[in-house]
Amino acid sequence: MSLPEEFLLLAYDEDGTPLTDGTRLDNGLGGAILLELALARRVDIADKRVVVVDRGPIGDALADEALARIAEDKPRKPGHWVTKLSKQARPRILEKLVADGVLTVEKDRVLWVFPRTKYPSVNGVVPAVEAAARERIRTAVLGAGEVEPRTAALCALVAATELDRKILPGIDRKRVTARLKEIGEGAWAAEAVRKTIEEIQAAVMVAIIASTTAATAGSSA
Repeated sequence: MSLPEEFLLLAYDEDGTPLTDGTRLDNGLGGAILLELALARRVDIADKRVVVVDRGPIGDALADEALARIAEDKPRKPGHWVTKLSKQARPRILEKLVADGVLTVEKDRVLWVFPRTKYPSVNGVVPAVEAAARERIRTAVLGAGEVEPRTAALCALVAATELDRKILPGIDRKRVTARLKEIGEGAWAAEAVRKTIEEIQAAVMVAIIASTTAATAGSSA
């Protein structure tokens, strides 16, 4: 399962509704797509810009389309691609997870008026891939030392979008924050990959702040 799919499953509650707001969720998905390409050694960060180092597809439609877009453009900062790749990522990933039989679709109304679409797991059971991802993060946070790159990247996304508060209940917040920071700075991967993930994590956080600020300004205008 791709990193964006794992992140999306973590970001949805058992009842099929998001655990966080759309700004954090969508920008997290944009960052997850970039991180997928970074872990596959398809992109890197050079002079604080995303560059393609290998145009070979990795077999994931969303990531391969993103790779083609990045390759056709000039080198741009991670924040640009986090925002661009966040567009329409969520519905496409949800559609794939439904098609794969991981999630199902339910439609209802909030207060009997406002239509809502939910994506609960099939048979009300937490998907095995989600449970495994959650356990990897929990083990990494409660442990010490190095963390394998894919889990470290997922930890970076969880920290950037503040999902750790929802998916790591019952653990001291200071401990979680300190350990996630340690994981982000740790020598758990080649230096180039680690720096790339740091840059993308920072870009996700900046994109969230920028989107939230714009929305607040718009509502007060």
